[in-house]
Amino acid sequence: MRPVIPYVTAALLFGLGVYGVLRRRNAVLVLMAVELMLNAVNLVLVTADTTVQAALPHSGQVFALFVIVLAAAEIGVGLAIVLQLYRLRASVTVDDVPLAERSSEGAAR
Repeated sequence: MRPVIPYVTAALLFGLGVYGVLRRRNAVLVLMAVELMLNAVNLVLVTADTTVQAALPHSGQVFALFVIVLAAAEIGVGLAIVLQLYRLRASVTVDDVPLAERSSEGAAR
């Protein structure tokens, strides 16, 4: 098997994911872009597992399963945050999210 095609595909997917994270304002689209990047990493792990003879057999596939579990947890937590943001602000644009912490006087009121 020629590993060039999966590696180039993974690089394109990862680049598209980075572009989506940097350019999108909608939080749901940012989460989708992060999923694209995680899928690109999975593709690299499985391709490397099939092409490189490692000391541990099928280690790339095991790491890919861990990445899938991480992606599922990230989506669960991320969508919960996005839903709470929508309830509070009625918008899911990333630009509207306040990043600075409130002072202790403002939080007590």
